[in-house]
Amino acid sequence: MNLSILAVGLIGPGFSDWDQARPVLNGLHPYELTEPVIPPPEGLASAERRRVPLSVKIALAAAHQVFAQTRVRAEDTQTVFASSGGDGKNCHDLCEALAQADPFLSPTRFTNSVHNAAAGYWSIATGSMQASASICAHDASFAAGFLEAATMVVTDLEPVGLIAYDVPYPAPLHAKRPICGAMAVAMILGPHNAPDALARITLQGLVESTGDMAMAQPDLEALRAGVPAARSLPLLVALAGTVAIEVKIEAMDGQALKMRVVPCN
Repeated sequence: MNLSILAVGLIGPGFSDWDQARPVLNGLHPYELTEPVIPPPEGLASAERRRVPLSVKIALAAAHQVFAQTRVRAEDTQTVFASSGGDGKNCHDLCEALAQADPFLSPTRFTNSVHNAAAGYWSIATGSMQASASICAHDASFAAGFLEAATMVVTDLEPVGLIAYDVPYPAPLHAKRPICGAMAVAMILGPHNAPDALARITLQGLVESTGDMAMAQPDLEALRAGVPAARSLPLLVALAGTVAIEVKIEAMDGQALKMRVVPCN
């Protein structure tokens, strides 16, 4: 499949946005591990802002970043949201409530527990009535989301927004599902001949993973391995560069999603 990437949004450990991340990813600036500053979600009423969990905040922050970079209108664009487990804190609070002698589930907690919570808040924030898919594939969630969005692009020949995000679980769940930080990556994918593209992509399919997806810099490799959404880092490095390169993104069952990336700048 042939397509384009029109823009990138990024917020997570050491990254505030794509402009700040590019010189780090192409080796011009050192990577510094700092906690991301996540802004309040735009487009939501004050009551809704208070109710949204961290996962929604960081997903919407990256999504607003990426749509601000292009003329593609958020309210007119289909989306794919990909997360390995939704909101860990909300899951913990639900389990804690159910363990009480008199269990009481907050309606807000229940609303935020569904896997398409971020997609729902995004539709409210933007007024979008376009189709949206919410994907989960454990550590391969970014690859699954990218493949879903790419399929939509080549089928409909229209841009699609991809937002991949993950946040940590609190103890004791963290011991069973360790995620080292909150991170969200957003991309707008478009047809292969889309003007003003950041890069042209050729998806070459699923191949056997040979362990060659590790980042050269140890701190970035720790991030890639520690946050499912950060499995996108090999692609982000390619997008930050200036030469054509083949990259692999971790997928399921010992496989990798292989693609050729040709930057347009």
